[in-house]
Amino acid sequence: MSHTLGIRQAQKQKTRQAFLDAALGLLEEQSLSSLGLREVTRAVGVAPTAFYRHFRSTADLGVALVDEALGSLHPMVRTTVSIPGEERITQAVRLIADYVSAHPAHVRFIARERHGGVQPVREAIRAQLARFADEVRSELAKDPGAEGWNDDDLLMLAHLYVDQMLITASLFLETLESPEPSEAERERVTQVATRQLRLISLGRLHWLDTP
Repeated sequence: MSHTLGIRQAQKQKTRQAFLDAALGLLEEQSLSSLGLREVTRAVGVAPTAFYRHFRSTADLGVALVDEALGSLHPMVRTTVSIPGEERITQAVRLIADYVSAHPAHVRFIARERHGGVQPVREAIRAQLARFADEVRSELAKDPGAEGWNDDDLLMLAHLYVDQMLITASLFLETLESPEPSEAERERVTQVATRQLRLISLGRLHWLDTP
């Protein structure tokens, strides 16, 4: 009996993943607000009623895509921020570049829907980014340079880093989508992103000097 249930559960998960993959492919050329349920079920090859066994709506599917795109990144971001000194910036830029290369459709989806027309998806993205910022704040608080900083200022700094990471992801995505992507262009973006993160870090060093 348990073996049969296990098979059914695996098949259910496989079908759910098929919906996510199909939707992500369809969203390459359109926003979630214009995505039709029948488009997704047609791409998966199932009846429209099958959709509701996995998602309440296309908005619910979009929230699941947000979790798929960002949920797995939390451990990597925490580990990267915990690295001391200049290596933290180097590793952060490398992490972003590699993630964009491996998951361009997910990055494109987040960039488009962050300010898109589907409120539950906007809120899901906002919640994930707030979680990133809180995790970054917790790691920054462990730095020797955090002495004298209050939690509000550390959280403000963490949000600056998270926002810059999103900007960096967009830059790498543009490079990837250019008519003739090249290693030289990727290196240029790497250098720009590294300098931008350094600028935030330099500002941090002198923040307590400001009146």
